[in-house]
Amino acid sequence: MSLISLRLPEELERLLAREAELAGRGRSEIAREALAEYLARRERERFLGEIARAARARGAAEALEMTEEALPLDNEALDLVEGNAVREAKAHHRARRKPRR
Repeated sequence: MSLISLRLPEELERLLAREAELAGRGRSEIAREALAEYLARRERERFLGEIARAARARGAAEALEMTEEALPLDNEALDLVEGNAVREAKAHHRARRKPRR
């Protein structure tokens, strides 16, 4: 594992130390987790920005269709990165009953 040194403003260091104490974890562990979440969010924002640029280049109707297709996949990927369980969507239809005789 690499070592990185950085300077934190006193208030940020105080908040980090408090969170570490409350969570019963090390400051480095919390900082690593926060950095990983930040970098994943930035990557996601860049990805969505690319989708938006491509969609605008194709036109409004096609842009809407592309974003509607990408949103569920993006949400599922975000859930996986965040460690949330991915659940199958429940069906919203009911089988027709046979008429009674």
